[in-house]
Amino acid sequence: MTVLLDRPAPPGVAVAAAPPRVARDPFIDVLRVLGIALVVFQHWTIPVLAFDGTALTTGNALAAPGVWVVTWLSQVMPLVFFAGGAANAISFRRARHDAPRWLAARLRRLAWPLLPLAAVWVPLPHALAALGVPAQPLETGARLTGQLLWFLAVYLIAVTATPLMARLHERYGGRVPMALAAGAVLTDVARFAADLDALGYLNIVFVWLAVHQLGLLYAEGRLTRPGVMAAGGFGAAALLVWAGPYPGSMIGLPGAEMSNMAPPTLAVLAVAFGQVGLALLLRERILRLPLDGLLAWAGPRIMTVYLWHMPALFAVTGVVVVGLGVDTPAPGGVGWFAGWPLWFGALCLVMWPLLKVFARFEEPPALPYRPGGWPGMLVAAALTGAGLLTLTVAGFAPGAAPVLAVAAVSGGLLLTTQRPLARSVARPRC
Repeated sequence: MTVLLDRPAPPGVAVAAAPPRVARDPFIDVLRVLGIALVVFQHWTIPVLAFDGTALTTGNALAAPGVWVVTWLSQVMPLVFFAGGAANAISFRRARHDAPRWLAARLRRLAWPLLPLAAVWVPLPHALAALGVPAQPLETGARLTGQLLWFLAVYLIAVTATPLMARLHERYGGRVPMALAAGAVLTDVARFAADLDALGYLNIVFVWLAVHQLGLLYAEGRLTRPGVMAAGGFGAAALLVWAGPYPGSMIGLPGAEMSNMAPPTLAVLAVAFGQVGLALLLRERILRLPLDGLLAWAGPRIMTVYLWHMPALFAVTGVVVVGLGVDTPAPGGVGWFAGWPLWFGALCLVMWPLLKVFARFEEPPALPYRPGGWPGMLVAAALTGAGLLTLTVAGFAPGAAPVLAVAAVSGGLLLTTQRPLARSVARPRC
């Protein structure tokens, strides 16, 4: 996920042309790295786990009354999509003369790190089942490992749409995210009026593309009123939660009647506007932080951390909770605070060798790109997206689904690569 970026002008300064030099934008790097780091920290911290000898039960520490307000800041996927939008805007601006190749490069960087995860997790459930690991905890781990790939599946939609959205941005500017936000409003109105939750999945496009489009505005220095964004976004979210039917939490909670994330709702879009505005208000302070060393180390490893942090959690859970029968303490109690450093230390200890082994796959191989136009690249994107979506729904649980999903992702990657020229073989004459 490390990308060279043109450094955009500070918010509020209009930019008429691309900057003459290529540099990194540390603000975008910070949002992306710390965003993913906070996702990992949250996933490692909030599980409430217990094993009764047969089934593993999973709870969430943020389900405690009143704690949901924390998720308005800890649900940082909006900031990750915003940072991705800025990075895509800047890199596409440099490469728009060959847009299909730009998409091919993005597809490789997105999908290549997934292959080692699949190489391990497709056979692993079968091997662990043969060793006597209980079926229900094993299936839970296999499914949740794939479930986290929702982010890559949705981000792939944003990446594939970037050439189109960049043209719309050039013509209509800030009216594009406003139109997408209006689409989110209409989607939720229709969803709740018809009592049909399936309609809400249209907001995968409207909500996340709207946030991604804010990144395009930032890349040109056109987000000029971050204070208004922050107050308006969080204020609108508070009003939506107060009026209903939106829950207060911006993450899914066990036993909740609905989630603001699956599918995404207008409430999470409002929080996204608030988060982006708040981040821009703090931009100069963020840039003064001594984070260069952290960014240099984490940048080439951040996708590996995201893909493998849940397997690390399941490894520790398998030993401590399932194997030793030690349930996690009740959140917020003395036992929870006393045991947390040991729990977190064990997770980091497992994660370290995974980083050493798999971080090398962050950089895809330098294979020649397939010549041609959009049809081949759109098919490659569709195959990759279908594979990611299948893994999101079915995970790596034993069966045909993960095998077919990995085949689709591999097929998408192959379509980005130039076929070797067939060598003619001279036949001996009689």
